[in-house]
Amino acid sequence: MQLVQALQTTDIQNFFFNWYPIFGVIFMFCLLLVFVTLLRSTMGTTKPETVKASRTEPVLWEEVQGVDAAKDELMDVAEWLRDPDRFAALGAQPPRGVLLFGPPGTGKTMLARAVAAQAGVDFFSASGSSFVEMFVGRGAARIRRLFKEARKSGRAVIFIDELDAVGGARSSGGGDGGSSEREQALNQLLVELDGFERDPGTVIVIAASNQVDKLDHALLRPGRFDRQVLVAPPDRDGREAILRVHAEGKPLGPDLDLTDVARKTTGMTGAQLANALNEAAIIAGRARRDAMAREDLDEALLRQSVGSQQARRLGSKERRIVAYHEAGHALCRRLLGLDPPEILSIVPRGPALGFVGHSPQEDTYLKSRDELLDEVVTLLGGRAAEEEVLGTSYSGAVDDLARVHAVCKQMVGEFGMGVALDADGAPPIALPTGDYALSDRTRRDVDLAAMTLAREAYRRARALLAANRKCLDDLAANALECETLTRENLDGIFAVHELREREPSGTPDQSATALSSE
Repeated sequence: MQLVQALQTTDIQNFFFNWYPIFGVIFMFCLLLVFVTLLRSTMGTTKPETVKASRTEPVLWEEVQGVDAAKDELMDVAEWLRDPDRFAALGAQPPRGVLLFGPPGTGKTMLARAVAAQAGVDFFSASGSSFVEMFVGRGAARIRRLFKEARKSGRAVIFIDELDAVGGARSSGGGDGGSSEREQALNQLLVELDGFERDPGTVIVIAASNQVDKLDHALLRPGRFDRQVLVAPPDRDGREAILRVHAEGKPLGPDLDLTDVARKTTGMTGAQLANALNEAAIIAGRARRDAMAREDLDEALLRQSVGSQQARRLGSKERRIVAYHEAGHALCRRLLGLDPPEILSIVPRGPALGFVGHSPQEDTYLKSRDELLDEVVTLLGGRAAEEEVLGTSYSGAVDDLARVHAVCKQMVGEFGMGVALDADGAPPIALPTGDYALSDRTRRDVDLAAMTLAREAYRRARALLAANRKCLDDLAANALECETLTRENLDGIFAVHELREREPSGTPDQSATALSSE
């Protein structure tokens, strides 16, 4: 028995001794196979990625409203895709690419889809970020495949959203893998745009970006993105047209006038207007109404601009502070002849403990120096009311002070509207505040000029409120009683007081003069 066990033990040892190298090789091969499989799966090369034309519901040309200038720019692109022979007979060449730029929500994607639908061609869409991968070369391969599939379909529109994600300005020198991949993808996009020489006119590229100043200059030269189209927020007529498009299928109450809503929504984009109507429909449904009322849309607009109403309640002391703060804003706005306040509320909404809402009377694109200074005075009216009545200041003005800082810096640095810094009264120039090559003295000049504007605006706010103290007290008392004052309430309070409507701007303090003497 011991002999048999010894033989068995010897045979087992000999077996492992002879076959161990083979098992080791097999094990290492299996590990290598698993690693390669995982790597190919991560890179997305285990299965060729297909690119298909978008089959979403087409956007009709009539559905795109509020961007008439951009539509006119794109109309000939759609006409060329529909009937290229008519333009070719005149020797005309189509644009290689069209860049749509403007604020978010203005309808750039809808315009691109409408061009494809108007021309009756296939629509291929992709996001710029989808061309930037961790592994170098993957994004460039996706771009080649996208253009290859688009050319196969004949005449087509390729839409690249957020072009700045892949088309940002290239940096000199090396970089990490991510930047190398992005630059390779950008180079491939440039090659594909130039590749239209081989087969001109089969594909039109439309791209969208919110940051056109960050794009690589090679993308913007003629022969690539030949045409650059600004898609700006709509004017009053455009907003009304957008509201009517999105109001289709939504029952409107008799008190809901879309023309008046368009007047009150200056600066809003098409996406914001559509969202406001949808939110108003939800509010009306929650209230079990059969149609949207004016109060539903007003509440939806307040939610967009300020935030939802909060359940928190303020103590009596804080309610008085907020009442005087908001009364100071409203009274300064009324006294300076700015857009009249529409609502004053001390009900907390979003992060705000209270707010004053106003509606522009008309669309404006330019503001004078006096108008900007009046806006700064109004922003500081809340802090001035606290100091004037309560004898101290509170932390609730933090947002106002941040906006004052931004406006004053913009007036000095971008608009050249600072105070004169020399004895001759020469007009100030615009100072590029973001340029690190500026000297310390220049930066100090900018800071001091902005501080001078803010200091003078605060002095004016205090003087206005002190001269109209009775009206300020009346506004705060009514706000404490009713919590929310409408336009009619505010106009009634203003009407019973004899207001001193404008305080002379006076002479800026002597800090600017002191600067020139140093």
